[in-house]
Amino acid sequence: MSNKNYQRRKFIKAGAMGVAAFTIVPRNVLGKGHVAPSDKLRIAGIGVGGKGQGDLAEFAKSPNVEIVALVDVDERQAATSRKNFSKANFYHDFREMLDKEKNNIDACSISTPDNFHAVATLACMQLGKHVYTQKPLTHDIYEARILTEAAKKYPVVTQMGNQGGSGDGVRRTKELIDAGMIGDVTEVKCWTNRPVWPQGIPSPTGKFDVPKELNWDLWIGPAKMIDYNPAYLPFNWRGWWAFGTGALGDMACHIMDPVFRCLPILYPSSVECSVASIWQAMWDDTTNPDSCPPSSIIHLSYPRTDGKKGEIKVSWHDGGLLPERPDELGPEEAFGNWDGGVLFIGTKGKLLADCYGANPRLLPTKLMKEKKLPAETIPRVPEGHYLQWVNACIAGHGNATTSSPFEFAGPFTESILIGNLAIRSWMMRNPNLTGINDKYLGRKKLIWDAKNMRITNFEPANQYVKREYRDGWKLEL
Repeated sequence: MSNKNYQRRKFIKAGAMGVAAFTIVPRNVLGKGHVAPSDKLRIAGIGVGGKGQGDLAEFAKSPNVEIVALVDVDERQAATSRKNFSKANFYHDFREMLDKEKNNIDACSISTPDNFHAVATLACMQLGKHVYTQKPLTHDIYEARILTEAAKKYPVVTQMGNQGGSGDGVRRTKELIDAGMIGDVTEVKCWTNRPVWPQGIPSPTGKFDVPKELNWDLWIGPAKMIDYNPAYLPFNWRGWWAFGTGALGDMACHIMDPVFRCLPILYPSSVECSVASIWQAMWDDTTNPDSCPPSSIIHLSYPRTDGKKGEIKVSWHDGGLLPERPDELGPEEAFGNWDGGVLFIGTKGKLLADCYGANPRLLPTKLMKEKKLPAETIPRVPEGHYLQWVNACIAGHGNATTSSPFEFAGPFTESILIGNLAIRSWMMRNPNLTGINDKYLGRKKLIWDAKNMRITNFEPANQYVKREYRDGWKLEL
């Protein structure tokens, strides 16, 4: 097995690995990527409202953490974090923060809109700062590949913010699958109730004054400049392609985590999809709608990486669409939970889990009592996803590991975002053509060349592999 696949497959020991002996050493002697044992882990928050506010609160539960810098383009969103961490220096631009605080911080938490994830994360890594970046790791496929390569180049501790990756559920799922309880998995069905924000709607119109607390130019970041409109923020940015990645980007890193973590897969070989027709009808004469669809179904085919023949089929359903309930599930039994679920279909049985891979159970569920279940063999993470990263940062790169390092999270995110490439290709059309088979250009199975990050049978789709950055922004290793 290659080292890359080994890194993807192994689960992480609970907590940071022990260090034989501590010496009182000043921070500047240790150099980049290290925290002096006598020091606290000094964290800067980039995006400190909403989810970022909650992330900082989780890190601060450790007595070994100090929040020393805060960054947000919207002072209204930052208000609570500024109150909670009143001694921290505040900035609007993360680039200014990194320039002024580079000798005062050890690690950065990035919880901005998806549009900003890659540029902020890479800038931190290049300064030798450990990074915790919220899911999805990046906005597009190319960015995910860049951060995967960055994790090899820069000796820092990394973690994507898909908390279920440190949960007991995914570990128990893997133990059940590895024990052969459902045979070889051939198919997986995933679903979510998202979006719970507006999608599939026309771009907002009207002229509005930019609030004095908001730096609109910085909020736009690498995306194309547009006029300020309150419809985009603070939360509904998720439904716009320029800033978010829709329901798939929001929830697949949670729901598909046990799929990618437990099965012998890496990159898909093909992808196809369909989206809600009501959304399509709104854009009869438009080739580039700005809004993500209200619902979609995506089908991915993954070559097996274990040497066995055949591919593993993975489907994704969102916007309230569900796969067919398995016959083995009782009519009154829950099919996942409110947020979604995942159903593994094997040659010898089926396994159902909730969102985050929680509560895995064999179907029919009576088998959980009738069958002899495997023992727990994979170490758990009792301290949780956040403090696991904190402990790993304190131990230092190479001395401890995390559940979702970028070596895992990068390919995982890349694999997920191919679904969005399919969605955006599906809706491409030529309004000058009248034949239904000619007008709707992208309704086809797309063949993916993972090595070269290209669709090989529909060239227009490749514009969605790597977006164009606005002047002043770049992503370079």
